[in-house]
Amino acid sequence: MDEMSLAGAALRGAPWRAAATSGGAVAATSFLLGVILPGPADLTWALCAGITVFALVAAIGAISKPDVGDRVTRQARLWALRHPWRFSLYPGLGAAALMYPVQLVIDREGVFGSAWDALWGGAVVLLITAVLTFSMRGRAKAQ
Repeated sequence: MDEMSLAGAALRGAPWRAAATSGGAVAATSFLLGVILPGPADLTWALCAGITVFALVAAIGAISKPDVGDRVTRQARLWALRHPWRFSLYPGLGAAALMYPVQLVIDREGVFGSAWDALWGGAVVLLITAVLTFSMRGRAKAQ
């Protein structure tokens, strides 16, 4: 429970506007390229790619400046930089939760197929976020 509070506090200062803009741009570009290039355009793929970029920009942007913000936010960001795998679990779960209805409603894979695909998408976000957070650990030691 404490880890969830720390991860939430670290994500409080995330650049949500930049994350939404970049996620929307990736989703739109992916879908438009699917329309222009040969083969069918896949709206589910485009939306899930946008959700992935949204979660990554929000998570990495939240911890990129550990010395900015109030005392609680700074301590939570330092905790996230010291525990990259634990912190990355929450953006991964958030991405999976956002991908599930997209898979269920638009792709119509069924309850279990949608859950499986959403969990894989969340695992990708978790892995990329953890690796990038791990590479930024030096910022936590400087404090």
